Parts: sequence; C-alpha cells; structure tokens
Amino acid sequence: MTAAPTDVATRPESTQTLPAPPPRGPIVAIATWSARHRWTALVLWIAFVAAAVVGGGSITAQEADEADETVGASAGADLALIDADFGEVPTESVLVQNATGGAIDMTASGQAVAELEDELDGLAGVADVGESVPSADGTSLLIQVALDGGSGNDDQRAAAVDDAALDVKVVVGEVAAAHPELRIEQVGDSTIGAALDQVYDDDFAKAEFISVPVTLIILLVVFGALIAAGVPILLALSSVAAAVGLSAFASYLVPTNDLLSSVVLLVGMAVGVDYSLFYIRRDREERAKGDSVDHAIAVTAATSGRAVFVSGLTVMVAMAGMFLSGFSIFSAFAMGTILVVAVAVLGSVTVLPALLSILGRWVDRPRVPLIWRLQRRAGGSRLWPAVLRPVLRRPGVALTLGVLSLGALAAPAIGMTLSNPGMDDMPTSIPEVQTYQRISDAYPAEGSSHTVAVWSEDGSPLDRAAIEDAVAQLAERTDADPYFATDGAAPAVEYAVGGDVARFSVPVSTDVEDPQGEGSLDAVREIVPATLGAVPGVQAGVTGEFAWDIDFRDAIRDRLPVVIGFVLLLTVIVLVISFRSLTIALTAAALNLLSVAAAYGLLVLVFQNTWAEGLLDFTANGAVVTWLPLFLFVILFGLSMDYHVFVVSRIREGRQQGMTTQQAIAHGITSSAGVVTSAALVMVAVFSIFATLSPLEYKQMGVGLAAAILSDATIVRAVLLPAAMSLLGERNGWLPRPLRRLPALVSD
Repeated sequence: MTAAPTDVATRPESTQTLPAPPPRGPIVAIATWSARHRWTALVLWIAFVAAAVVGGGSITAQEADEADETVGASAGADLALIDADFGEVPTESVLVQNATGGAIDMTASGQAVAELEDELDGLAGVADVGESVPSADGTSLLIQVALDGGSGNDDQRAAAVDDAALDVKVVVGEVAAAHPELRIEQVGDSTIGAALDQVYDDDFAKAEFISVPVTLIILLVVFGALIAAGVPILLALSSVAAAVGLSAFASYLVPTNDLLSSVVLLVGMAVGVDYSLFYIRRDREERAKGDSVDHAIAVTAATSGRAVFVSGLTVMVAMAGMFLSGFSIFSAFAMGTILVVAVAVLGSVTVLPALLSILGRWVDRPRVPLIWRLQRRAGGSRLWPAVLRPVLRRPGVALTLGVLSLGALAAPAIGMTLSNPGMDDMPTSIPEVQTYQRISDAYPAEGSSHTVAVWSEDGSPLDRAAIEDAVAQLAERTDADPYFATDGAAPAVEYAVGGDVARFSVPVSTDVEDPQGEGSLDAVREIVPATLGAVPGVQAGVTGEFAWDIDFRDAIRDRLPVVIGFVLLLTVIVLVISFRSLTIALTAAALNLLSVAAAYGLLVLVFQNTWAEGLLDFTANGAVVTWLPLFLFVILFGLSMDYHVFVVSRIREGRQQGMTTQQAIAHGITSSAGVVTSAALVMVAVFSIFATLSPLEYKQMGVGLAAAILSDATIVRAVLLPAAMSLLGERNGWLPRPLRRLPALVSD
C-alpha cells in the first residue's frame, strides 16, 4: 500500500476539511493487537520487566577499570603505571588541632597522640603508625597511619583497606571524645572516598524520592484524575527498571560505571512520562469526540504512536553519538540511555494501548474535583493562540527576535572554560572535605609537579644507569626553564617491582591550576623525548592529575565536532524519511542547535561567575565541568526532538486534512500546547531537582537541562518553529528528487 503523503505543505491551499484516512500501518497493527489481547500484552510486559530485573541482578556487571579511562598523551604513561607495583601502602591521616584554633597545646595533644598510637598499634589492619609531625605554624600535628590490605585479589585488598580505615575511624572518634579541647579528625583516600560516595548516594536517593511525587503532582494537574496520572509514572519506572537490568547484560559489550543507573533514571523518567502523556492525551481527545475505546486507541496509535516511534528513534540516534567520544563513561551512558528509550518506546506502543483498553473510561477515575472541572472546560488554553497570532502575523519579525534572544543567551558560551572539579570543589558540608582543607592549610604542599613514567618496551628491566643519566640531562634542561623548580638537582627515581617501570616528579614553579601550568606541561613533554626518549628500548610519557585534565579537555574538544556532526547527519536522515521533507529536518536541526547553544551560554553565565552562588549553594570555580558540553548536547538534542516531532506531526495532520499552511501551523501548535507544556513541566521539575544536589557537576547538569527544555518548549516551539514554517510556506515540503526514493520510516 502506498503511503499517504507526509509532508506538511504540499497540498493546495484550501480550507476544506477532508475525511481522515482509516488508521493503518505497523504501529497501529501492534497497538490494535495489544488492545484486543490486552491481558496477554500486560502479562508479557510484566514478564519482560521481571526477567530483565531478575536476570540483570543475577549476573555481575562488568565495570570500566582504570585502563579504560586513559586518554590522549597521558595514556601510555598511565597504562604503564597502572600495571606497575611500586609497593605503595594505603594511608590515612589523623590531624590534631586545638578545638578553638591557635597554637596547639602540646601537653594535651601529647597525651592524645600517645593514646592514638597505643590504640592504633593494636589494630589488625594497621601496618604502621608514623611519628606525629608538627606544622610550620605550630597549630597542628599530623600522624600518618599505614594500612594493611592483606593478601588476595585487588577487590579483596581494597575491601580490607576500607575495613581497616573504618577501624581507625572508630579509634579516632573515641580519642576525640575523650579530649573535647582538641579537634582530632581523620581523612584519607578510603575515608574521603566513602564519604563522597555516601553523599552522592544520599543525593541521588533524595532526587529519586522527590522526582516521583513531583511528577505525580504535575500529572494530577494535567489529567485531573489519579489513574491517568499514575499510568505514565508506572510506564517510566518499569522502563527504567528493565533498562537497568538489561544494562548488566550489555556491560559485557560496553563496560558500565557507577553513574549509569542515575543517568538511566534521568532519561527514562523524562521520555517514559513524555511518551505516555502524548499517548493518553490523544486517546482522551479521540474519546471526547465520541469514538469507542478501540477506535480511539487505533487513531492514537496512528498519530501519537507514530510520533513516539519517530521521536524515540531520533533520541536513540542522538544518544549513539556518545559512542564516538572515545571514552568508556560516555559509551556506557550511550548504551544505558538507548536501552531505556527503546524500552519506553516498546512499552508505549504495546502495554500502554493494552492498559488503555483494560481501563477504558476508568482511566479518568478517581477524579480530582476542582482540577477535573478546570481540565474539562471548553475552549482550551487562551495563552498559546494569543502568542501565535502576532507570530503568524509577523513571522519575519518573530523569527528575528527569537533568534536574537537565544543568540544573546548563547553568546557567553564563546568564553566557556572547561575544567574537572578537584577536591577544592567538593561540598564543604562533608566533614572529611573540611579536614582535607584544614590539612592543606596547615601543611601546604611544597609545590606542584608533573609525573614522568618510564617503561621498557619489551618488559625487561630498565638500564638504571642510562635512565639516571637521562634524568640528569632532563634536570639540566628544566633548570634553565622558568616553568620548573628543579634547581638543577636530578629528581629521585622510583623503580617498580621487576624494574621494568620507573617514575619521578618534575616540580613546577607555579600551581598547575594557573594558566602557566599548561605551558609547563607542554615544555616537559618536549624535553622528555629529547632525553629519556633517546634511551634505547625505552618509552616515556608525562602524566599526573593536571596532565590528565588537560588531555581529557583536549580530547573532548576534538571529539565534540565529530559527535555533533554524527548526530546531526543521522537525525536529519531519520526526519527526512519520517516526514518526507528535507526542509523540516534541517529546520529541526538548526532550532535544536540554537537551543543547546543557549543552554551552554546560560551555564557560563551562572557557573563561571559568582552571582548565583547563594541561590544555588555552590562556590564558583570559573569553569564548566569538562565532560558536560558533550553530554548535554546529545541529551538535549535527543529530548528536544520529542517536542519537535510531536508538534510537526500535528501540523502534518492538519495539512493532510486540507488545512492551509497557516491554519495547520496554528492547529499543530495549539492542539499540542497542553501535552507539550505538561511534558516540559515534568522534565524541568525533575532536572531542577538535580540542581539542588551537592556535587558541582550535577548542579551544572540540572541547570543546563532544565533551562534548555524550558526554552525549547516555549521560545522554540511557540515562536521560532511556527515563524520559520510560516515563512517557508510551501517550501516546508521540499524534498530533492534523489531523496524521494528513500523508503518511508513508518507507513501511514
């Protein structure tokens, strides 16, 4: 059967309303089968979700390891050091200070230190307790406690170290309680890692706990009935649960990470609720015309069901762009988000029609009296028609003003600075972070440095004499460079067990966070090949925290254009074969790019300045988190397509019914206003919750997502899209002759 024309502006200008074609196509066939076999479809969905959850929980997901996170010029050195054993012992630091500040009371502190040493020496997990070291200003004592991880594999040793750190913490707490005049605190990799993990877990638990009731309240306002409000949440949560379970199986192809479940929840709640909203509101609309439940479901599947399928496909295409980033964390995000969108689409076209068939008109029960009456009032919203009238009357002016407003918001993105948060950017509400900062203040580092790794190409022991000679040459070169603080002395070289890997530090004269720190990195990377690189059979590289940050930032900048190009190209292809119009596809891509750019600009305005610190409870570090621009682009570009596809689908329907272009645009915008606004409110509410979390990166993510969705659902949908389509007129349906041979994505 030849598909009906799907362009929005190829029919002759006429106000005559033609009868709608009978619903047909694969989406309708699936929905109709589900409605007729409603209990079977429901049981199959429950079985699918249960199998995914139970199956995923019964296997061990494969997580990305350190080797998967290496990047750029640091990668070789990082890989060499990861596999090397330098005999390092995990330690925890115990800080002793006066509770009221000032010079430490040596008598009281001496007694407390003696008690600490006695108690800690008796712990099985403690390998050694170091001598207390006074600070230069006389305000502090610092004790280093070496921990014993015992034998076993890496996971077993890490668990033993964590247990030992907890035992030390108990002792420190007891001694601190016995000496209230002193502040006795502990911090180390194990304790601060556990504290940060707990904060992240608590924050995400809070976000998850708040997001569901907030979403339910919004949906109650939207539908005015409890069952109708609950169905989207059930579909979204079941989609998230199934996707999380399936991601455990997918981890054997793409390793997962700790953040994946949170990202899946974020995206899954957004698209799951959106798709249900699109479906249920259209089903209501058809039933309000007097259609039977079955016929309403068929029409809904042919319209909103098709829009959901196309929207889901474009979202998945956008998410797939993260595979091109070259980073395991983005690949995991891509796999998880694609899974949850695919499951949400599957549920929308199968179990949702079954539920609507089972519930029938009971979907509008029990009603919330006042809200129900407001929802059923005649005439619909007056806001969007009022906004549209001047836009359609002066589309050129509206388009210019809309583009200028979003362009002005996007302009600050030109000055975007990228940086990964460090310990100084961690939430100061965490006691261990406060202790870390007090230690940093009392025991300032002698200087920053870059780490140089040297390794044998064939795994044989290094020629130590040749290495030492090359290091001496390097010290001579760095001594003449103002970037470095080597003073001509060759740095001490450490050799790993087996002697095939070595490392040493090159001190720099400035903090690595200073812009000159990048210059020192470039300089040492020029010197290392000329010295250590000349040793036969040896490779060398520069790494360290600052080097990794710079390499990660550069890699993101290099990859972002590739990701953008991939997403744009595939999205345009999907839209062309969905709407049979290149104009519509290019317009959608351009408007979504503008929306994302505006979100970037807002992030710079908020987080690279200090004016919003009190409002959002953060301390500005003058930068946007390095990984955020790429992540935001694919998420926002995908989610923005939800609205665009749905609105354009309604405009397309109007044209197929014989409306003029102007009438179809007005019809499409106003008829979709309620559902798109409702979906946007849900997304903005959920994303805004993330802006309240403690970690800086999640505040930035929440603000960026919420602002972009808000602008997309208002300025883009109500001003830019109708203005652009009105100006284009009949050209909205333009499709070059070679592209007309492309098959239809979903037949009508």
